[in-house]
Amino acid sequence: MNIPNLEQWMDQIKVTNQINADVDVVNDSPLVMMGKGRQGAVFQINDDICVKVFGNTEDCEREYYALSLGQQTTLFPMLYGKGPLYIVMEIIRGVDLREYLQSQPLTEALSAKLIEMLITFKKIGYERIDHHKRQIYLQPDGSLKVIDVARTIWRDRVYPYPRKLLTSLGEENKAIFMGHVQEMAPELYTEWLHYIRMEEISREITALLLPEKPDKNTLKNLSNSLLTTADEKNYVILLQGLVHKVFKEEWIKTMLARGADPEAVMEKIDEYWDKLEQDFEARHPEGESNYEGVRRFEGDRGSKENRRYQDGKEDLGHQGGKHFEGDRGRRSKGAKGGKGGKGGKHYAGDRGDDRDRRDNKHNKNKKKDKKRR
Repeated sequence: MNIPNLEQWMDQIKVTNQINADVDVVNDSPLVMMGKGRQGAVFQINDDICVKVFGNTEDCEREYYALSLGQQTTLFPMLYGKGPLYIVMEIIRGVDLREYLQSQPLTEALSAKLIEMLITFKKIGYERIDHHKRQIYLQPDGSLKVIDVARTIWRDRVYPYPRKLLTSLGEENKAIFMGHVQEMAPELYTEWLHYIRMEEISREITALLLPEKPDKNTLKNLSNSLLTTADEKNYVILLQGLVHKVFKEEWIKTMLARGADPEAVMEKIDEYWDKLEQDFEARHPEGESNYEGVRRFEGDRGSKENRRYQDGKEDLGHQGGKHFEGDRGRRSKGAKGGKGGKGGKHYAGDRGDDRDRRDNKHNKNKKKDKKRR
């Protein structure tokens, strides 16, 4: 739409954002200001068209985008043009919901329209399904129009229920509206009630926690039990486990990015790991006089040490034989005693099962030694 002198007027209007306050406006143009808010000020061009001037380009872009999403509905003002710091749009008349409810009741029909408004917000892609009552206008035909929608998108914090709308209604009308929701959409009512209760509990917890002052000296002394770097031997073990766990996670991400089936990949890892365990136990039974035990850490199933061991280049029994835990809930195949004699499933992190298997084997070796004597 071509509006003569529009650019000249825009150069004569200066809007400046304020902290927690409405914008500051310097108007040297012939346009009359209709109102202002936190993001901008609105000026009347003619009986049907206005221009909203913003204090920064970011708010201008957000509002224009939000209004554009709703142009296929009747809920938003029509757009006619845009500049870096202004939007030309339809003037929304009627009475805002705040003024209306001061003299009129909140009927079931009006509540239904408010629910439909929230449904439209969700349908067109708004992140914040909410709006303040002063930004909702009732038209002469009973329909609704909304303004100031910049904050409905790109929000850092989004409430999962219409918190701003319910709060702005006031306690009496909030109860009436929730009663209407319960009748028309009972599941929605139950969910909103749940979130309202969670917010109340959060406030109660905050009220308890804020006045509390922790005993920092006591906490500092007690927290020493969580330190791990002082014990060098244990520190090395924990650090190795951490490094290998990170390596394994990144390796799995890489395999997934290549399109590999995660179940198939984990199955191959399990098979490989169990073969290493069985081969090691066969070559180093616990009954041997020089057996000193092996500290095993799960999660290092594809480690360099294990590959050297399988290739026969290095004897883990004389090098400490460390491999790393890290996936305690993962199942591995190949344990003795499974179906068909091929090995069933046991949990790689179940140390008690590992000890039981070693004890049984140890007892068998003792019986064999007695027979030999």
